[in-house]
Amino acid sequence: MEEVTSDPFWLGKKVFLTGHTGFKGAWLSLWLTKLGASVTGYSAGVPTKPSLFELAGISRLVNSVDGDVRDRSKLTAALAAADPDIVIHMAAQPLVRESYRRPVDTYETNVLGTLYLLEAARTWNESGGRIKSIVNVTTDKCYDNKEWVWGYREYEPLGGHDPYSNSKACSELVTHAYRSSFFPIGAYERHGVGVATARAGNVIGGGDWAEDRLLPDCFRALLNGEAIPIRHPHSIRPWQHVLEPLSGYLLLAKKLYLEGADFAQSWNFGPNDTDARPVEWIVQHICNIWGEGASYHVHKTDNLHEAAYLKLDCSKAKSALGWQPRWSLETALSHITEWMLAYRSGENMRQFSLKQIEVYEAAAQGGSSL
Repeated sequence: MEEVTSDPFWLGKKVFLTGHTGFKGAWLSLWLTKLGASVTGYSAGVPTKPSLFELAGISRLVNSVDGDVRDRSKLTAALAAADPDIVIHMAAQPLVRESYRRPVDTYETNVLGTLYLLEAARTWNESGGRIKSIVNVTTDKCYDNKEWVWGYREYEPLGGHDPYSNSKACSELVTHAYRSSFFPIGAYERHGVGVATARAGNVIGGGDWAEDRLLPDCFRALLNGEAIPIRHPHSIRPWQHVLEPLSGYLLLAKKLYLEGADFAQSWNFGPNDTDARPVEWIVQHICNIWGEGASYHVHKTDNLHEAAYLKLDCSKAKSALGWQPRWSLETALSHITEWMLAYRSGENMRQFSLKQIEVYEAAAQGGSSL
């Protein structure tokens, strides 16, 4: 894997990052500023209380713009003011169950938001902007999931049973259309822009307080001294620490900037096959690490569809990008539990999070899988 730590490439690069107040966006903001990038974040408020964004004081590290990606004029003006070298689009309505409650908002945010961002980038470059790299972060759930035992590859059909998954498949299609129409690979020498999508599996990490998500539900219960409720104990997901796909996004954005035509594609970033585990295994492991009488129970709930099995094939990212997952699921769960215990103890969560990034960088630099 190419080193992310102390990479001089990022020093002084101007990055426009949507969704920077969210769980993944906050971690990426910390990492980018640590690498020396100048980050403009665009997001509609802070999605949870508490949040990593506020605990780590990220608003003091980046130029933070409060705006909705559905507000086309504000988004366009913010991108132009940032005059970025690199655009990373992470703003989304990211929850399956919420998409059942708010399907129209989900499609507007995930589809129109992508459209407005790509159009803002296109028009800005036409007026003299210098964007060279665009990464649209979608999800592993964008595939037409047949619940196969083998992993989905980037050329598999897109689909999505629920509004969230389907809206992310639509976001992929919008990106493909813009790449083909306005940033075609064959004309890269003319426009100089590399456009790609990144599909990651179930991302876990310290600082995630989203509703209806397994790890946040676990730690909310543990912090309150309650039994953990789980809905689908036998569902299998490709679990990975948040720093794993983020390292892939950073590597992909860099490759697009330097060699756009070769990397303007869709990419999977997921864990090794051994880390596709059932929900109940995850919860049992967390309870064992936490101790203190931690327990769980199966919670009977509605019958909203959630896939029982989903796995990615990441061989293309491994071979063509040189990307590799570095933390086993057991290691990831240990780091997440340590993060939550540090939060409970009132530690400085910016410093603690940066320390975890440094530990991950050391694993990547050493070429090890822990």
